[in-house]
Amino acid sequence: MLLKRTAGQGAVSVIRGLLLFGLCFMIIQPLLMKLSISLMTEGDLYDTTVTLLPRHLTWANYELAASPTILNYWKSLFNTFWISLSTAILQVAACTLTGYGFARFDFPLKKFWFACVILVIIIPPQTISTSLYMYFSSFDIFGVIRAVSGRTLNLRNSFTPYALMCATCMGLKDGLYIFMIRQYFKGIPVSLEEAAYVDGCGAFHTFWKVMLPDAVPIMTSCFLFAFVWQWTDRFYTNNFLRGFSTLSGNLPGIQQRLNQLKSTTGQSLQVSITRVQQMISTGVIMTIVPLLILYVFAQRGFVESLSTSGLKD
Repeated sequence: MLLKRTAGQGAVSVIRGLLLFGLCFMIIQPLLMKLSISLMTEGDLYDTTVTLLPRHLTWANYELAASPTILNYWKSLFNTFWISLSTAILQVAACTLTGYGFARFDFPLKKFWFACVILVIIIPPQTISTSLYMYFSSFDIFGVIRAVSGRTLNLRNSFTPYALMCATCMGLKDGLYIFMIRQYFKGIPVSLEEAAYVDGCGAFHTFWKVMLPDAVPIMTSCFLFAFVWQWTDRFYTNNFLRGFSTLSGNLPGIQQRLNQLKSTTGQSLQVSITRVQQMISTGVIMTIVPLLILYVFAQRGFVESLSTSGLKD
């Protein structure tokens, strides 16, 4: 009986290990392929005997991709970083206040407004892209700006649309963050706040001193999600920051820039699709490496936030 139980546990462990290995391989294999292609010379690309490992390692593709003519990498990296960091901070701040309000306070039409939050999660932002474009191209607040200055404001190609949308909980994935934070606060015992009220704390002081420190795990999760999603976003970047050089915004134009670079050397032929795909793979690796570095430093807090956010007293 003991032998049968041990054999059964061993079989389960083997199956679990195989499933985890297969899942990890499915996730990592495309990344490893892009890394391998990015390190190949152009001769290796057309060599049918080269499949996984490059025969001649080269960093020339990264040097070319980082140049101002292709990705303009360092400027794009700086722009992408500060945009992602700023929006993530604004989103977490606004969504934490909103999520706490939904979890703890009763106000008119509370269910209706929460249904609107769910709609923000369900409805893709692309459905209102035209409205957003027109609204921020001719921005006005109830006609006040036009009445005072005689014209509206064009807020495109600036960070202002990001700030306004994040502050009003209409930024990228804000509905999801509100829902996550609301569920987290609903899992915290009300007795903590009642004890603070007995000690003379007001609503805001209770939130700031009692509830907010307990919400650090879920805020960490939301911050990392917001940072990563904004880092790879192209929808809002193309709408509001078309004049800014960002990593995700520059990737689709690699083929055009390669053709322009080739034409400056006096060659009229277009760059081959294989070469374009190699440079795109190089650009993808250069785009996600900062995110991998962020995860290396933040993985402990991120894992703790995920495990803690599932606990309820």
